[in-house]
Amino acid sequence: MISAIILYNQKGEVLISRLYRDGLRRSISDLFRIQVISNTDVRSPVLTLGTTTFCHVKHENIYIVAVSRQNADVALIFEFLYKIVALGRAYFGKLDEEAVKNNFTLIYELLDEVMDFGYPQNTETDTLKMYIMTEGVRSEIRAEESKKITMQATGAMSWRRDDIKYRRNEVFVDVFEDVNLLMSATGTVLRADVAGQIILRAFLSGMPECKFGLNDSLLIDRPGDGNSKSKRAAKAAAGSVTLEDCQFHQCVRLGQFDADRTISFIPPDGEFELMKYRATENVNLPFNVHVLVNEIGRTKVEYQIAVKATFGAKLFATNVVLKIPTPLNTASVATHVTQGKAKYEPSENAINWKIARFTGGSEYVFSGEAELLSSMTKYKTWSRPPVALQFSLMMFTSSGLLVRYLKVFEKSNYSSVKWVRYVVRAGSYEIRF
Repeated sequence: MISAIILYNQKGEVLISRLYRDGLRRSISDLFRIQVISNTDVRSPVLTLGTTTFCHVKHENIYIVAVSRQNADVALIFEFLYKIVALGRAYFGKLDEEAVKNNFTLIYELLDEVMDFGYPQNTETDTLKMYIMTEGVRSEIRAEESKKITMQATGAMSWRRDDIKYRRNEVFVDVFEDVNLLMSATGTVLRADVAGQIILRAFLSGMPECKFGLNDSLLIDRPGDGNSKSKRAAKAAAGSVTLEDCQFHQCVRLGQFDADRTISFIPPDGEFELMKYRATENVNLPFNVHVLVNEIGRTKVEYQIAVKATFGAKLFATNVVLKIPTPLNTASVATHVTQGKAKYEPSENAINWKIARFTGGSEYVFSGEAELLSSMTKYKTWSRPPVALQFSLMMFTSSGLLVRYLKVFEKSNYSSVKWVRYVVRAGSYEIRF
């Protein structure tokens, strides 16, 4: 599986190097530094040289690299690398070069615990924190605590202890969705999909059983179902919610979900990702953008852009930014907007139109002119990059996913408070012109 885990800084210096299998030399780290870090043309996170494969993620100012000499499952490797990032955040608050240098002994201890002979083992933060502690809070572990650790590390429920107590029992549910759009110059939607995740923060006493209900008209698309396409089309016509590529936390009982679409689980303590999903049918686009760009000879470009919010008047989007591209030979820009502020950024070759608060149902207009330098000896035809939109919108879902209920059952029969929040953000929201 994984032969080594190596951490580099931005200069290519090795911060951490942990070899799990024979057959690799320490000099293997130089190969990645030369081929990837020193080579600015490399963009792929996977590099294969001969029989050696390097999979890497860049986080903050460090590279986290997994080295394999087998035909390994790349998706599993990247999942493990991101688990390392999550562990670093949980232990140090921030995983960067300084944190690695200050805690390299602890990081080696974690790497020894989460992987054995190249195979990922227990990566649950709460379990690891019971017996791998940061310096200063380490204490003697009593015999009964040691027994609990052994049961939690090897038992069927490694993600939660049974002696957790809170004075106030609360559950916070966050539904985050990134909506992606690519629209042609004629107004045809070339791509529209939603990548979503449900994040839970559970502060509950004991061993609670939670039941989590989603939309009644929910269809989970199965890749192996030959009739899935026709079923999806029929359901989409009926206005239902169709989810694809659903992934659940290990605490979820999948059998019950297949039976009645109820997510039943005993939650880990604190924050965790309950579910990830995609949606490609019936995507509700929160903004409609109409772009009209007219090139007048080689000296001027005129812009007319209208942005309309399609969501209800009681909602509002924040941090709305429309990035409007300009030609490389732009000399000056004159703009007029009905809301917000527009500013030309020469370093980005774009005009950034910022609207702090965009009320639902509103429509705002941008108009402007870009004066071009006509003295350029070599004139290249403007490639017309798409207009890009960024935003954040609360209490709205582009997929139509809704949380119907969240019930908490525990033997002491305590009452709990539940909170649900929906947030839609722009992923790649682009309009060609």
